[in-house]
Amino acid sequence: MSAKTLSVTQLLRRIKNVVEIEVGEVWVEGEVSNLKKQASGHWYFTLKDDSAQIQCAMFGARKREGNAALADGAKVRVFAETSIYEARGSLQIIILRAEAVGLGDLQARFEALKRKLQEEGLFEQAHKKSLPRFPRKIGIVTSETGAVIQDILNVLGRRAPWIKPYLIPVRVQGKGAEHEIAAAIRAFSRPEASGIPRCDVLIVGRGGGSLEDLWCFNEEIVARAIAGCSIPVISAVGHEVDFTIADFVADLRAPTPSAAAEIAAPDAAELKARLEVLQRRMKQQCFGKITQWQAQLNALRRGVLQRSGERLLREPVMRIDTMRDRLQTQMQNRLRQLQQKIEHARIIHKAHHPVLVIERRTENIGQLAKRMNMAAIQHLTNKEQQILHLQTVLRTLGPESSLQRGYSITFDANGQVLRSREGIGKGERLTTRLADGEISSVVE
Repeated sequence: MSAKTLSVTQLLRRIKNVVEIEVGEVWVEGEVSNLKKQASGHWYFTLKDDSAQIQCAMFGARKREGNAALADGAKVRVFAETSIYEARGSLQIIILRAEAVGLGDLQARFEALKRKLQEEGLFEQAHKKSLPRFPRKIGIVTSETGAVIQDILNVLGRRAPWIKPYLIPVRVQGKGAEHEIAAAIRAFSRPEASGIPRCDVLIVGRGGGSLEDLWCFNEEIVARAIAGCSIPVISAVGHEVDFTIADFVADLRAPTPSAAAEIAAPDAAELKARLEVLQRRMKQQCFGKITQWQAQLNALRRGVLQRSGERLLREPVMRIDTMRDRLQTQMQNRLRQLQQKIEHARIIHKAHHPVLVIERRTENIGQLAKRMNMAAIQHLTNKEQQILHLQTVLRTLGPESSLQRGYSITFDANGQVLRSREGIGKGERLTTRLADGEISSVVE
């Protein structure tokens, strides 16, 4: 007895069932290679290690968790379904979730959000607002306790005591702190609705700490609040080596909160020194000008001013008279030109008066009506002649002419013209048409 023969499809489906049932869903770790992102939203790539590789597919990748971790050369851990692609007979896995390997969960989330916001353009320099040079009010979003607020206030008091700070205290770590920070930023962005004065610049920050301590400044809600703020925002989170998502979105990043206050507030001592330098330069320039003018005045006193006033004024008076004559001539010429333009406009206006326009158009309509009537009469005459001609042709070539010459036409019971005797049965009724009538007959 011969063994049952399977088709290729049947064999692959058996293998597919075995793989999907026996292996099922698994976690797999490897390196991403040949990542292809289709326009349909499906991603295809190869997951490999030092000894082997397997084809991978992630359907609807943009909606899958951890898709940001997938990049050529990235080492990832994926949760997937094992399967067989029957069309090529190849083993593959269907990716349901991916995460980076070698980074903690927080770091992976940080990189994913950073990549997402960067692709949206929130980090672009074109979106950054410039800081005011001489702010009068500065908003602060940080904890009301601790060294940060004291450092900022000390720097502002030392550098620019005229600046008035406004603090909205928030928690800067722990669960839910990101919502407080985002709400405070939105309050400074819309001060009229929040009942606080409009500030010229906003400092958002806290002291140093671990990645977990600073995490609330890596939340998307805080990043979008900073991006949507109507006033410039300085991010001052942690120490100089610490970077958060808020730093990338803010209009300016300061290495520390104290540095943020120094960046926002001009130094009064420097301003005073610069004003003193400008004052000295102004005095030097003023004294120089006065000395120069004094020398010119002394020269005039020794020369022209020693002459009589009447002789000095003769030439200026003559120049004024000449200029008066030229001005009067130019004004008269200009008035004549304007009068000519007005007259020309009056003639054009008269020619385009509505009554004249209506008369001309009425005359045109009358002429068009006459031409239309003549054309209609000529057209009807031509059509009448064509009809008469066709009637003559019809009488000459039509069946009536043959009947008048002694011919006849025979029809069967269905009214069809008989052209042959074939197919005519006994007893069938026929009709014969003559020139002066019809004759009915029966075939015998």
